[in-house]
Parts: sequence; C-alpha cells; structure tokens
Amino acid sequence: MEETLKKITEFAREAHGDQRRKFAPEPYIVHPIRVMELCRQHTNDIAVLAAALLHDVLEDTSVTADQMEDFLVTVLNEKQAKQTGQLVIELTDVYIKKNFPEWNRRKRRAKETERLSKASGHAQTVKYADIIDNSRDIVNAESDFARKYLEECLAIVKAMKQGNKDLYEKALATVEECLEKVKIRYG
Repeated sequence: MEETLKKITEFAREAHGDQRRKFAPEPYIVHPIRVMELCRQHTNDIAVLAAALLHDVLEDTSVTADQMEDFLVTVLNEKQAKQTGQLVIELTDVYIKKNFPEWNRRKRRAKETERLSKASGHAQTVKYADIIDNSRDIVNAESDFARKYLEECLAIVKAMKQGNKDLYEKALATVEECLEKVKIRYG
C-alpha cells in the first residue's frame, strides 16, 4: 500500500505543480498529504486514502477526471480506481463562481453544504480531514476572511453526519476552537 500511496502522492504533486497554499507559506501538496494522514488515523481503505491525496486535483488543476482515472487504473485495481474517482468527484465543488456567477458566495456555499450533506460517508470522512487542515491553516493567517470561512466550515461539518464519527467530532472541535480564536483576535 505504501508504494501505491507514494505513486498517487507523486501524481498529485505533479498535478498541483508550483501551487502554494493560500494561507500558509508552503507547497500545495503538503495539504493533501496531511488530509490523507488524518484519514489514515481512522481508515486503511486505499480508495479513501487515495481520494484524500487527490481531493483538490479536479477542482484546482488542469487534470480532468478521465486523466485521473487513467492514472488510477495503473496503480489500483479497477474497483478501487473507480471508487477513488467517484470520491474525488464527490469532493469537487460544484457551486463555484465560474459556474454560478449570478449567485453570491452565501448562496453558493449554502448549495455546496446541501450537496455535501448528501455525499457518501467516505467522501464526508475526507471532507472532515480537509476542513480540519484548512481550519488549522486559516486560523493563523492574518486575514479577516478567516471568520467567514470558519463559519462556513462549521455549517458544512454540522450538515455532514455520515462519515467517520471520531473524525467528525475532531472536525467539529477543531473548527469551533479555531473560530473562537479568530473571534477573540478580530472581535
């Protein structure tokens, strides 16, 4: 499994290229690796771990779903590759400004929260880990956007009840703790 995860990490690293984290001074790839490691504390399902590594590839890179799936069948069996691909698609934001320019952020995020509330338990598990890692980054950023973002994360977590229960609780506690720090800092 380790060799497979290394190959998937390398694919994600190449896909993200020179991208940097928005609220942390580091290469983008460190985020999906941390998300995968958080998931790994709760599951050994290779499809879930692979999806954690790839969760932002379709959303934030030029890689297509077909290209990703063509790669996945070279490192996973057909069932695992298909499941990973489906999870990444579930984790890819649909209600984005490019697709819905007439909607404001609040409406897009509300629709995205509703969509994620219906996602599979495995997708929600990855999303919990994603939210934990993003929350830990943004709370330390010098940005007044942090409060709005964390409030959106809190709504998403509260709407997703089908993922790993322990990771759900960790996500809820992390977002609440980060939100409290931001409220103290910015009032």
